[in-house]
Order: sequence, then C-alpha cells, then structure tokens
Amino acid sequence: MAAIHSTAIVHRGAQLAADVEVGAYTVIGEHVQIDAGTHIGPHAVITGHTKIGRNNRIFQFVSLGEAPQDKKYAGEPTQLEIGNGNTIREFCTFNCGTVQDAGVTRLGNDNWVMAYVHLAHDCQIGNNAIFANNSQLAGHVRVGDFAILGGFTAVHQFCHIGAHSITAIGTVVLQDIPPYVTASGNTAQPYGINSEGLKRRGFTVDAIASIKRAYKTLYKSGLGVEDAKAEIGRQLAQCAELQILLDFLAQSTRGIIR
Repeated sequence: MAAIHSTAIVHRGAQLAADVEVGAYTVIGEHVQIDAGTHIGPHAVITGHTKIGRNNRIFQFVSLGEAPQDKKYAGEPTQLEIGNGNTIREFCTFNCGTVQDAGVTRLGNDNWVMAYVHLAHDCQIGNNAIFANNSQLAGHVRVGDFAILGGFTAVHQFCHIGAHSITAIGTVVLQDIPPYVTASGNTAQPYGINSEGLKRRGFTVDAIASIKRAYKTLYKSGLGVEDAKAEIGRQLAQCAELQILLDFLAQSTRGIIR
C-alpha cells in the first residue's frame, strides 16, 4: 500500500505506485496516475487526467490538473503530464491542456519549480529548467531545456523561451527569447548571452565565444533577422551548438525580442 495519510482523500480509481507518499488532507482524483518514489505533501489537490512520473517532490498547497482557465474549455478530457525528478514548491498551479492545441500540458524531467508558479494550458516545458517564485506562463508557452525564469517573470501566450536562456526578475515577455540569451525589462530586451550558465553546464571556451559572436550577429550587426540567420548558418561549421539557435529562429512565429 502507498503511504497515504489517514486524512487524505484518494479516489479508488486513482493509480498510485506502492511507495508513493501522500500527505494529510490531500485530495487525489479518479484519473490521476502517480509513479514510484513520488512524494505529495499535505493539502495538495491533484485532479483531472494527470500523470505524474517517478521521484517527484510535490509540496503542500499545490493544484495540479485542474480545468484550464480558457473560456473555450467545455470539459474535454485533456491532460497534464509531469515527468521524473521534478521539485514543485508551494502554491503552484498547473492546468490541463485544451483541444484547441496539444490537449496536454507537459512538464519534463528534473525541473526546479519554486513557489506560486503558474503553468497555463498547453504549456510545454523541457528538462532542467528553473522557475523562480511567481513566474507566470500564459497558455501555449514553450520553454526549452536549462532555461531559467527569474522571479515574477510574466510570459505572454504562445511565446517560446529558448534553451539555456535566462530572464531577470520582473521580466515581461511578449515575444520569443532565443536560446542562450539573457533578457530583462518590461518589455523584455536582450542583454548578451547567459555565459555563466553555459560555463556551469560544461560549454567550452570556444563554444561560448562562438555563441557570443552569433549573438552579436543577431543583435549588434545591423542585419535584419533573415540576413542574420544566413550569417549564423555560415558560422555553424565552427560551432555545432548554434544549431538550436538556428532551429529556434526558423520556428519563431511571434518574432524575437529586439
């Protein structure tokens, strides 16, 4: 039997691995699945068609899998999927997806999510990201691997946040932030690359120098975006790490911060 506190309410249709821990007064709904090694704190509410992977630490007072805050939602059985090894702190709210998009909101693996973070419907979050307190994502936002959102960062719907990027406290994001970029302000503007983060993740000195060169091509050369993409494409031969930047620019639909 899972270690379920006597005051918790777990629907008999829910599927919990044998070693899942559930704290006092937590409520778990009928269609919830929770895999091995996951700990759920007290006073949490986990509902909807929610699937939670292995070895997650979910703290008290979270709300996971509730209906999306979208007036078009009509009760469809959309989903929330949470991967493995995530830390989800107090008062976070993650909503299910909508049929107008992927139908599922996803949080990948090994993410560090601090208090009061909101992931709206159809958000797609990668791995190893950090969300500082009160980061707020509107619907349909995508966040790449190892991205860091500073406290009180607010992201407009449909924006994409590139891998290895970082935002300062209180950043308001209305357009896409490319990979590797440091962003700050209301509205967000670029302020160089996330050099320190890249060093910590083992990027070589040469790779960081090449990424900095690509940043200057994109933001300091006076070239338009299309011409800058072409020039970065020529730089790719010397730095394979630029591929994710080129792919991101090719897929951007809201335009990038400038």
